Amino acid sequence: MNTYVVRTLGVPVAARATAAALLLAGARGAAAQAPYRNAALPVEARVRDLLGRMTVEEKFWQLFMLPGSRADPTHDYSHGVFGLQDRRAADPRRDAIAYDALQHYFVDSTRLGIPMLAFEEGVHGVMRRGATVFPAAIALAATFDTARVGAVAAAIAGEARSRGIRQLLAPVINIATDVRWGRVEETYGEDPYLTSVMGRTYVRALERHGVIATPKHFVANVGAGGRDSYPIDASPRALGGLHFPPFRAAIQDAGAGSVMTAYNSVDGVPASQNGALLNGTLRRDWGFRGFVISDQSAVGGAVALHRTEASTATATRHALEAGLDVIFQSSYPEHRPYLAAVRGGTIAAAAIDSAVARVLRAKFALGLFERPYVDPDSARMPDDAARALARDAARASLVLLRNEHATLPLRPDVPDVAVVGIDASEPRLGGYTIDSARGVSILDGLRARLGDRVRYAPGPGRTSETFVVVGREAFDTLQGEYFDNIALAGTPRVVRRDAQIDFRWTFNAPAPGIANDWYSVRWTGRLRAPAGGVRRLGVEGSDGYRLWVDGALVIDDWRKQSSRATLVPAVLAAGTTHDVRLEFHEGAGNARVRLVWDAGVPNDRDARIDSAVALARRSAVAVVVAGIEEGEFRDRASLALPGRQEELIRRVAATGTPTAVVLVGGSAITMSRWIDSVGAVLMAWYPGAEGGHAVADVLLGDAAPGGRLPVTFPIAEGQLPLSYYHEPTGRGDDYVDLTGAPAFPFGFGTSYTTFAYDSLRIEPTAVPNEGRVAVSFRVRNTGRRAGDEVPQLYVRAVVSSVARPVLALQGFARVSLAAGEARTVTIPLDARALRAVDARGRWIVEPGMYRLLVGASSRDIRLRGEVQVRP
Repeated sequence: MNTYVVRTLGVPVAARATAAALLLAGARGAAAQAPYRNAALPVEARVRDLLGRMTVEEKFWQLFMLPGSRADPTHDYSHGVFGLQDRRAADPRRDAIAYDALQHYFVDSTRLGIPMLAFEEGVHGVMRRGATVFPAAIALAATFDTARVGAVAAAIAGEARSRGIRQLLAPVINIATDVRWGRVEETYGEDPYLTSVMGRTYVRALERHGVIATPKHFVANVGAGGRDSYPIDASPRALGGLHFPPFRAAIQDAGAGSVMTAYNSVDGVPASQNGALLNGTLRRDWGFRGFVISDQSAVGGAVALHRTEASTATATRHALEAGLDVIFQSSYPEHRPYLAAVRGGTIAAAAIDSAVARVLRAKFALGLFERPYVDPDSARMPDDAARALARDAARASLVLLRNEHATLPLRPDVPDVAVVGIDASEPRLGGYTIDSARGVSILDGLRARLGDRVRYAPGPGRTSETFVVVGREAFDTLQGEYFDNIALAGTPRVVRRDAQIDFRWTFNAPAPGIANDWYSVRWTGRLRAPAGGVRRLGVEGSDGYRLWVDGALVIDDWRKQSSRATLVPAVLAAGTTHDVRLEFHEGAGNARVRLVWDAGVPNDRDARIDSAVALARRSAVAVVVAGIEEGEFRDRASLALPGRQEELIRRVAATGTPTAVVLVGGSAITMSRWIDSVGAVLMAWYPGAEGGHAVADVLLGDAAPGGRLPVTFPIAEGQLPLSYYHEPTGRGDDYVDLTGAPAFPFGFGTSYTTFAYDSLRIEPTAVPNEGRVAVSFRVRNTGRRAGDEVPQLYVRAVVSSVARPVLALQGFARVSLAAGEARTVTIPLDARALRAVDARGRWIVEPGMYRLLVGASSRDIRLRGEVQVRP
């Protein structure tokens, strides 16, 4: 290894700077002639040469990624960096200019000139201002159309690359095993086959366009109760049969260049330090040669959350030696303990070099050393083609769940339409988006078609809160005293001024020098009541608190038991100031505490519902647009529509006006308390920037609803988890008070027309375990309108050595048929798709009889046949 040293002791500052500049210039000059600069050499030779020239610091920085730029002069990137994420630019051209400037710095001003890898989120569009926002991933899955998804992914890759972004942290190919999980919207649903097909399509398109795909999160990051990143204790058969297939398809079939680990632990070992997963499954078993990145701040989670590591140093060591390559953190200062760990000499040099080599190999393969820059004038703004694609994908994703009495489509000559609900006026784009104001709302989409025949009432909104957090503007003063015990005893460890009392302490501690599971806090300050005054004041969060107002104890909930909101009457006149003291203690960790009041809380919800009902009563038809609240780290305990939206729907329907409900969200919604009162229900998901036009197209009948559910919709939360893809029960499925069947099964979706299936043919009817079968049948449109049908092929083993799913999707097709038209559909089936993990943990295709089931959903099977698999 070459070492560069300059001795500057006693030399004036200007002379030292000159010497350093000359040294850097000399080093760059030498590097320019180095073998790693020779594009004619094999990539492996270039990697070996460059790796041999790198210092420990330079190696570390190739293993560290973060959101950031060079705008802060205290951030030193002189040793290089794996990659940066800079979202400050207002449009694609300025984005490209900013990234070119960053690349010029790394190429021209660092010793070895290693370009950085610009990265960004890309689940359903590049997460940048001015980028096209396509429908959410769950909506793309609902299209059951790989061609459309491939086109969307190609468009996203093109927009990313035109800005200089060469890695997208997408797709999410986790299996949505529980619809309470807040991140279902980012996934392709509950089925391993559908997820594998969609993920493979997405990855191929990105990689083909020179953008590294990063499927995530490896592996299985939704646990018990639908909670995000809860621990996974799964058997090898469960991992192999359910959670691994999408990742294996993305890596082995589609060539994903990167993989992101999950936050959760798997069989007791955090995913980022899990050698069995990374060095074992990924590299040894699947032959993965790309690089593995952590989820943001996940490496340190082994210390603060999982408690499997004593320090960041050991967490870093075990992560790199387990097969992690790149540490992803959220800010520049966070690099320090990780750099210290790499410098410390305890991490195997081979592990560091292997990780750096994988990163360098990817940068060479992308051509970044030869072509690090982009042309800002070519940076793509959404054009007519991109908008048309977004609209087409959104139309194809919409799922018609109910349509009694031909409520939909709306008549072209409808005299007036009452559109109700704030979700109609808000262009809701879903998670991992930015610049939402650019989206077309459903209200705007309908108005563009029907003009002033559309009348609007916002209704009560999605929430029904009775209190809000006391804002920082209300405090004249607020001091927090933080103690390293649970009794407010002795001298506080930290005293500071806080802006407000609104804290969530999970893996982090309240203050330096204090454990995250053993502390108490006393806040004292002066509180000013806002205009309108205050009627109630209280505390929301983990109990173990006491509140004083003007010296009087008004709330005493010091016992630790649960989490709740406690508010008491407090007449605080507008503009008056009051002394407040809040004491809080925590002895178990994972705490939340907020000072709340009822100031500014809307109290007109009754009137807003009445107004919406009155509008519906005097209209020819009502369209209620209702939505849910969810997202990353926002799992749902209830699947009902939040706030008073169910009441709104019932009261609008009770007017007798034909009522259609459009649902906005990324996961299942329960409907039993209102669905029988309405004529139609359309699941719109988060339909993207052109979603308003797409929904209007379907509501007015210009496009046929052909989407199908990629997740099961339960009747009630008590049925969860509920998936069609499950092994047989040892007794029964039902409850004493409820059926075990869903409200809407996986694969379900109805249409404005009807379809019939017949003429099933299976050729051949007996195949070897590596043979192929053609499953053919006829689909006929038996209605009076054109429409899309999605026939689905399911497989069931008649007898197997271990329990296998009662049904497993193994093929589908999306077919557009004119009224009265019939078409023969052929779905190929590879016998290798019938393999399963046996009792010894082996992937095998067992010989025997397999039942092939063709239907319109996992519950609506129309045709059935069998195929024999020979040894």
